[in-house]
Amino acid sequence: MLPITENTELLPYGQLATRQWLLTQGVEVYQIDNSLKSRKFESLARGVVARPGVPVEWQGVLASLYRMFECPVYVGGASALAQHGLAHYIQLQTVVDIYAAQPAPSWISKLSCNVEFRWHTTVQIWDAEKLLVANSLKLVPLHQGCWLLASPEQAYLELLAKVPSAISFEQADNIMQSLVNLSPRRLDVLLHACKHVLAKRLFFFFADRYQHAWRNKLQPKSYDLGAGKRSVIKGGNFNKAYQITVPEAFSG
Repeated sequence: MLPITENTELLPYGQLATRQWLLTQGVEVYQIDNSLKSRKFESLARGVVARPGVPVEWQGVLASLYRMFECPVYVGGASALAQHGLAHYIQLQTVVDIYAAQPAPSWISKLSCNVEFRWHTTVQIWDAEKLLVANSLKLVPLHQGCWLLASPEQAYLELLAKVPSAISFEQADNIMQSLVNLSPRRLDVLLHACKHVLAKRLFFFFADRYQHAWRNKLQPKSYDLGAGKRSVIKGGNFNKAYQITVPEAFSG
């Protein structure tokens, strides 16, 4: 193995690594300490190091998580839609939505990347095994690495799981209006993998409003939409088709 200061595979420029992860890769404690003392490494947060000279941007953080985590860690939800050019109101420069099955590492909130990392656990949204079949995560190339980006289909369902707590009903509706080219085949797999009943009901509610070409290829009865009424908006009007309350402006 190359000395750690020369091994850019373990710690590429523009990315980061935790001490714990480096130790699992065969790096010795003294090597990390010596690299910090000689300023060949710099400390970004407690237990987190990077190579000096190249700032670690949010893409580099995602590429680092892709290397270090056992489960997929990806940009999803509103941020993924913004990356695809489908959510213009979202300022990706200030917030990046990260999705993973594991909890957020404590150090991620300590990084200075000029963005806020908003971490979402996927356990309540996705059936992990079924989600893998969807093949809905895209590898985005980065210098000496890559990071993961959710497809528009997956990202929109993730966004709907945040209505109305983080995303307004009106914003979700505006985005659906622009989702002309979704893949019905991918949507079919994702809707089967999605465990969030309200997100699926909202998906079909908004899809019915715009009747894009792909809508006719999906039948709501094919998916588990749960039972009973669900309240989206307090004091809203009741939609019988999907058993949800919606704002008065969206009824009728």
